[in-house]
Amino acid sequence: MFSWALIFFLFALVAGIFGFTGLAGTATSIAWILFVVGLVVSVVFMLMGRRPSL
Repeated sequence: MFSWALIFFLFALVAGIFGFTGLAGTATSIAWILFVVGLVVSVVFMLMGRRPSL
């Protein structure tokens, strides 16, 4: 997830440099969503790994 978020962020930077502001905004939003989902999934996996096995 984090790698895709980084790719979309870099794509947004390049689009912003070339003046495609609408595309840059969309790519930034997608990058932000992927970053947040990646964080949530990481926290869930971290908490699940701390459970005692039955």
